[in-house]
Amino acid sequence: MAEYDYIIIGAGSAGCVLAERLSADPRTRVLVLESGGSDARFWIKVPLGYAFTHNDPQLTVDCKPQPDAGLAGRRISWPRGRVVGGCSSVNAMSYMRGLAHDFDDWAADAPGWDWSTVSGVYDSLEHHNGGGPVRVSDLSRHMHPFSDNFLSAAEEVDWPLSDNLNSGDAGLGRYQSTVWKGRRWSAADAFLRPALRRGGVRLETRAHVQRIEIEDGAARGVIYRQGGEIRRATARAEVILSAGAVHSPQILQLSGVGPSEVLQAQGIAVQNPLSEVGRGLQDHLSITYSFAAHPKTLNNILGRAFGRIKQGVQYLATRGGALSVPVNQVGGYIASDDDGTLDTQIYCNPIVYSAGPKGPKVTAAPGYILSAQPCRPVSRGTIQIASPSPDDEPEIHPNSLDAEEDQRGAIRAGRLLQHLAQSDTLTRARRDAIGPDLMALDEAGLLQDFRERASTVYHPSCTCRMGSDPARSVVDARLRVHGTSRLRVVDASAFPNITSGNTNAPTMMLAARAAALILEDNK
Repeated sequence: MAEYDYIIIGAGSAGCVLAERLSADPRTRVLVLESGGSDARFWIKVPLGYAFTHNDPQLTVDCKPQPDAGLAGRRISWPRGRVVGGCSSVNAMSYMRGLAHDFDDWAADAPGWDWSTVSGVYDSLEHHNGGGPVRVSDLSRHMHPFSDNFLSAAEEVDWPLSDNLNSGDAGLGRYQSTVWKGRRWSAADAFLRPALRRGGVRLETRAHVQRIEIEDGAARGVIYRQGGEIRRATARAEVILSAGAVHSPQILQLSGVGPSEVLQAQGIAVQNPLSEVGRGLQDHLSITYSFAAHPKTLNNILGRAFGRIKQGVQYLATRGGALSVPVNQVGGYIASDDDGTLDTQIYCNPIVYSAGPKGPKVTAAPGYILSAQPCRPVSRGTIQIASPSPDDEPEIHPNSLDAEEDQRGAIRAGRLLQHLAQSDTLTRARRDAIGPDLMALDEAGLLQDFRERASTVYHPSCTCRMGSDPARSVVDARLRVHGTSRLRVVDASAFPNITSGNTNAPTMMLAARAAALILEDNK
């Protein structure tokens, strides 16, 4: 048994931020428990290596949801990072703050999370704004020349162009990425490693949390398994749950915090009958269309052994070239309806590939893909424990497209891609459709194709959401669990609503603001 001031469960995007911020005072002792292992792997650090790591069973856990009626009964793979750095070590590195109305929506029931407040937190985090620890890079000069076609096409269909996709304006532009000097810059690089060098922070890997110890309505410590042994650590101040949108509600439920009927069905003593734990799940879905191309694309380089070898040599020598750029190169926010609300994110990549058991399969024939992601779904799913064992993954019911509004959004997303594909530039570049022919689909066809092929963008959130009413939320605006003291949830599960873009940046922002609140409350 060991005693610390703070125990953080999870060394992902949020946990790494918390570890650095909470240990600024050298007298403070922080324990970070991570169920995965080291992130010191070549393909984690290489930006294009995302294609090989995001579903590697040594680095991720496949949290496969139940058959999803809204997606034609399919079970889509949901890999979650189980490695130091969490999903920030295996994600596609796109850095998107989200849109102002995302956070103003949050603040409606969670004061202090409005856009004017959180934008200042973002500024303090980002190196290119205020010298902060999060390196956000413009990789335009390393992007494939074919990507210029996407920007030309956008202009031709009267879509605006954007020099900064985090400005909050409509338009397509080049994605900025959490990459620094040709290497992935994860939350572990930005926050955890500096904290470990400072001292006061202890990182335990391969530490599988069994439950949080709750006595007299307060979190006192954590029971975890490591190396075949059961260990216990106690917290003088707080236990902070940062295990992600899938596993944070699971750990709460295993600890007796959650819907009474779920806990009692698994024989778990109810410590706090908080009904919304695991409820409110949201995720982004995207639909992708692939095309064979006339001009050269990344396929001409990476689809041939010689090209891959050449790019590998260039990367090792210069940290540049095709391997130094994540897969997402061009995209942005577009309004799909006449009201002008930015409700769809577009992704355009100068390569076409198919999934394989050991990574993507890339042919030498040139091609490209167009993808669309409805930004703000309203359907809500659930996560609940399937057994009292921490080793069993929880049941996930996404309830995708459950709301008619989301079905209409899927159709509008397809229409946007059709509009872009009809531009003169992409019409000239296109040889044939690979798979379903986007241009031949009517509204019914677009919706059916979305149901049959759309996939997660790996952004689950909102399963321990913030709010003022314990009957409709799990944590308050300071991330404190309703009805259980000395316990907070700080990760994407605390989002009241999913943000419009990629969720890594909002998760780090939330953790940075949460750390300030925690320190204020524990003066």
